[in-house]
Amino acid sequence: MTPMLQNVLLILVMALATPAWAEPLPVKEVAAGVYVHQGAHEDLDAGYHGDICNIGFVVGSKGVAVIDSGGTLDVGRRLREAIRKITDLPILYVINTHVHPDHIFGNAAFREDNPVYVGHAKLPEAMERRKESYMRNNMAWLGEAFAGSEMIKPTRTVDGTLELDLGGRTLQLTAWPPAHTHADLTVLDRATATLWTGDLLFVERTPSMDGDTLNWIKLIPQLKALPAARAIPGHGTPTEQWQAAFDNQQRYFQVLLDDLRAAIKKGVPMEKAMETAAAGEKAHWVLFDNVNRRNVNLLYPLLEWE
Repeated sequence: MTPMLQNVLLILVMALATPAWAEPLPVKEVAAGVYVHQGAHEDLDAGYHGDICNIGFVVGSKGVAVIDSGGTLDVGRRLREAIRKITDLPILYVINTHVHPDHIFGNAAFREDNPVYVGHAKLPEAMERRKESYMRNNMAWLGEAFAGSEMIKPTRTVDGTLELDLGGRTLQLTAWPPAHTHADLTVLDRATATLWTGDLLFVERTPSMDGDTLNWIKLIPQLKALPAARAIPGHGTPTEQWQAAFDNQQRYFQVLLDDLRAAIKKGVPMEKAMETAAAGEKAHWVLFDNVNRRNVNLLYPLLEWE
């Protein structure tokens, strides 16, 4: 066998042996040292591939902080490969903005880096409470693509605020009262005034409700007062018009609440309200029909007891 043929065979063997996760996720640098991979607009239980939310990382002079890790081990590994294309600095932190499965199941991809896993003080409890159902549902949705994915809880939690030093830049983490979930965390990169909102902000995609929507609405003025130049929402396109994006989200919330309260007052059953509540908002959001129906299912019983 000639040396040239040996080299060709070696390349072929290496290509076949390279797992699919070695292909780095595409990321965009939205500010100096701040990289985002934008997830697809897919619903969780229909056409879901584990890659629907915005995930990414921030690079300092000492190391890297990952902010959300994706919905599967595979997505997390591809995010790690994207980091390694840009820097060899150590991955110091893996931060989860909340408990939802599309944001947390890539955590195990970073285990070998021995990072500090960071989350809201209530995140460990939320993870434990939902672990069984999340594992079962994601196996049903993703099948083999979910293999190896696991739930890794925070090793450091935030109750109030916490600052993380990446070297030459500080991340300010803020734990919020119940809103999108009961364990929401934002991350503000002070060096670039870039705000990672997690799912406290949705852009383009219909906002989904889980925690305390009435309190979420009350928190929006506080969120809009944060000293940010741009925001990376949990879903949708990063934007410098982030305060207007919060206004759009608040409008949807208010229209939905007003319509549901009117329906309840008229005795319209929940099943009918699912078809009519906030119908005027449909043109403004993707995945509206499915997500809005779930929001009605959550809110209607609560509003009945007002």
